Amino acid sequence: MANPLRAEVVRLYKNLLYLGRDYPKGGEYFRDRLRAAFSKNKAESDPQAIRDMISRGEFVSRELEALYYLRKYRAMKKRYYEE
Repeated sequence: MANPLRAEVVRLYKNLLYLGRDYPKGGEYFRDRLRAAFSKNKAESDPQAIRDMISRGEFVSRELEALYYLRKYRAMKKRYYEE
């Protein structure tokens, strides 16, 4: 029987993989870390533990988006304003 949360986990993985392309240390570094994190927990079968990990992954996703927006904001600010 397939886990009903599998689709959500795959969606999270793809989203994080997409966000990792612009990671400051490089896309390959992020991809390797992401793959290791998901591989470490692939044997988990408790639905509540999986939901907790999904919520943690979504938090990381939001933090990455904030990091990228802040970086873009700072770049725009540098272009138009002298400090």
